[in-house]
Amino acid sequence: MQLAFLQQSATKLAAGIGAASLILLSACQVRPPGSIETKFMQSAKRHVTVGGRSDANPLQATEENIHSGQKNFGAYCMVCHGLDGQNTGVPFAEKMAPPVPPLNLPAVQAYTDGQLHWIIQNGIFPSGMPASKDVFRDEEIWQLVLFIRHLPPKGSLGEPQVYGGDGRPDSAEKH
Repeated sequence: MQLAFLQQSATKLAAGIGAASLILLSACQVRPPGSIETKFMQSAKRHVTVGGRSDANPLQATEENIHSGQKNFGAYCMVCHGLDGQNTGVPFAEKMAPPVPPLNLPAVQAYTDGQLHWIIQNGIFPSGMPASKDVFRDEEIWQLVLFIRHLPPKGSLGEPQVYGGDGRPDSAEKH
């Protein structure tokens, strides 16, 4: 009789553990973050994890500096952000987790110049944004920041050639 009781208890325990596991696993589904989660993470990045908040861009927003930033952007950043910084022609931008943000979004433009510099230089783990400190010189990163502040209209530079488009960063007109 005691053996039967132990077997029933073990069965009930196993069933309880199984049910709890199913409940926990169903809560672990991958889904896009909700608006509260998004606002919380944006605030945390802006105020806690992203450095450079008080760093000022030493370069003036001249046509030459913006165009230099555009050329460097078109040679490296366009793979994820498109030639115009707004994901034009990038087939996977919305499918990434988290999605690649169009750089004209208010959430991106709300960063200070120093924070954008820091993000480009150090990347954001685990978002997919790579560190570029070994790719660009400091002046080039500041020029990239200027380009991000002066993005052209969406689609105006075409789609990256790497994805079958005809846009070429070296032939894009100055905006």
